[in-house]
Amino acid sequence: MSSSNSAFFTRQSLLRVSIHSLLSAATLVTATTRADDAVQPELNVIVTATRVPTPADEVLAPVVVIDRATIERSNAGDAAELLRFHAGFDIARNGGPGQPTAMFIRGTESNHTLVLVDGIRINPGTIGLPGLQNVTPDMIERIEVVKGPRSALWGSDAIGGVVNVVTRRGSEDGWIMEAGYGDYDTRRASLNGGVDLGKSAALDVGVSWTDSDGFPTRTTDAIDRGYENLSANIALRADVGAAEVTVRHWRTAGTSEYSDYFLTPVDQDFVTATTAAEVRLPVGEAGEARVAVNHLEDEIQQNQSPDFLETDRDTFDAQYDWKLSDVHGLGVGAMYSRERASSESFGEGFESDTDAVNVYVQDRITSGPHSGLLALGYTDHETAGSELTWNAEYGYAFNDQRTRVYALAGSGFRAPDATDRYGYGGNPDLKPERSRNYEVGVKHALSPRQSLTLSAFHTDIDDLIDFTVLSYDPFEGINQNVAEARIKGIEAAWAFTGSLWQARVEAIYQDPRDLSDDSLLLRRAQESLTVGLTRALGPVLLGLDVLATGDRKDFGFPQDTTLDGYVLANLTAEWRATPSLSLIARIENLLDEDYELASTYNTPDRGLYVSMRYAPGAGNRGK
Repeated sequence: MSSSNSAFFTRQSLLRVSIHSLLSAATLVTATTRADDAVQPELNVIVTATRVPTPADEVLAPVVVIDRATIERSNAGDAAELLRFHAGFDIARNGGPGQPTAMFIRGTESNHTLVLVDGIRINPGTIGLPGLQNVTPDMIERIEVVKGPRSALWGSDAIGGVVNVVTRRGSEDGWIMEAGYGDYDTRRASLNGGVDLGKSAALDVGVSWTDSDGFPTRTTDAIDRGYENLSANIALRADVGAAEVTVRHWRTAGTSEYSDYFLTPVDQDFVTATTAAEVRLPVGEAGEARVAVNHLEDEIQQNQSPDFLETDRDTFDAQYDWKLSDVHGLGVGAMYSRERASSESFGEGFESDTDAVNVYVQDRITSGPHSGLLALGYTDHETAGSELTWNAEYGYAFNDQRTRVYALAGSGFRAPDATDRYGYGGNPDLKPERSRNYEVGVKHALSPRQSLTLSAFHTDIDDLIDFTVLSYDPFEGINQNVAEARIKGIEAAWAFTGSLWQARVEAIYQDPRDLSDDSLLLRRAQESLTVGLTRALGPVLLGLDVLATGDRKDFGFPQDTTLDGYVLANLTAEWRATPSLSLIARIENLLDEDYELASTYNTPDRGLYVSMRYAPGAGNRGK
């Protein structure tokens, strides 16, 4: 199917398809749920939304949880590929594997998403875009996503949402080895596992390797550009008296090849690494204190020039949570970070040291049908000044707790990064970008295994940083807080979890606008529909993931260009040959769609990827 053919997904037709899909799926499956109703689905617990473990269905804010079973079945190449098959996530990628990848949550900017690895911020202090393309699924236990502002709890960048990648705990899963091969001569291998060190300690280890010849990054190029990634994770966990102590290190490093603006083959080395030490200590019968220190290293080094980007960040994080009663919980926290960012580009560079302090207080109440959350955060940023952010949430459950209506409001901000302040066009006097968000919705359990959600949201963003041209001859400009944006949207989702079938349909319509000229914000579709379906047939698990998205605007000269809508389908199959041995296959881009995620950049053709997973201890689990 060509891109021009998939342009039939106009706004009206896609909305009709979305609503019809949600209602038809619910009607179809309702008849089959009765046999499964007695079996409750596994309870998901999410930490990212409130910084304390909370059942996902009790969190009022919209959340997405991608568990290990889904990650294994997908056979995906990176974390961005896992996220794109959920409504509200627009992905822009400059070519093939390992190329720069931007993510837009619910129409917000690509640097308005805070990305964490095990709760540690990996957004660099230079260009603001975390390297999701370098986070390999082999190292991931689960991904937690909270949509909407969370700056009150997490500080800068959490305007569109927060993505928290949780690494695997091999000592709990047992040793697992995997090797695979696929299109574009893509080879990968991984080993994850761990050992118990007595009754009160455990060591988790993991390593993952990926190497791909890739394909030409530009549509006007013919030279394949490859990618290599070596990732590792190690964590030591121990109980010391009443305290739980964890020391861990995660690192991803490699080389990414691409073609520059003049189609010259170039490449760059990258490193992103986090190191942390954490202590959790119960206080009394109803409290817990947590103290953590962590370090981030993020670096990109060009191999054909001295150009580079580098961020080093040290953070001290402390929080205390206590349960005042069965219905009331209170939490306070503080975080101090010192960031050193440096860069050189075309002979010009900068170095910047920045301190920031975040403090917050959060109150959570659940009483009968009522649930609520109030959070207040204060940030003191060395160059951007102080910022006060908040979240207020209320939900009311009725119909035997099967139906919950909710209303959310909150604010977020993004402090200008070092490149905004000191790079080309830099302005040290920039103010933070600020947002206000409002949302109402309903969550309804059609049955114990079937749920339906519907929400409407509105986001205003002020003081957006934009490059203002001061002179064309010579060409000069400066970054200024001159832009404003407004985003309105409706999002719906239906999910079913049965003993043999699992199904999910999500749809979104959003209207992200630049208020200066009422134009659509670039690289964000107004409408998209995602479908996920799995079916167990004895030892075989079949899966289908579909993404249908509408047109998007993108950068162009002398005027913006339009990228056609497209339909992307991935077909997966997993065969458990023995309790310990599994074979996994994925056909990516099943329809061989010709589409672009960024103007003039290629995307993968139809391709086959296969892997073998060996878990020698799997047959003994549960015994």
